[in-house]
Amino acid sequence: MKKVLTWGGVAFLVFFIAFRPESAGNVVSTIAGTIGAIGAGFASFISNLVA
Repeated sequence: MKKVLTWGGVAFLVFFIAFRPESAGNVVSTIAGTIGAIGAGFASFISNLVA
């Protein structure tokens, strides 16, 4: 079952990138921005703990 879900996810990802590249780029950009914001928040938290 796990293999089926993995291959289904890969197939969906390839389909999404192939037929909606602009939307796929927007999704990746949003995810990267969110990860960056989380990292900045952690960095701010750690620097406030040390200071």
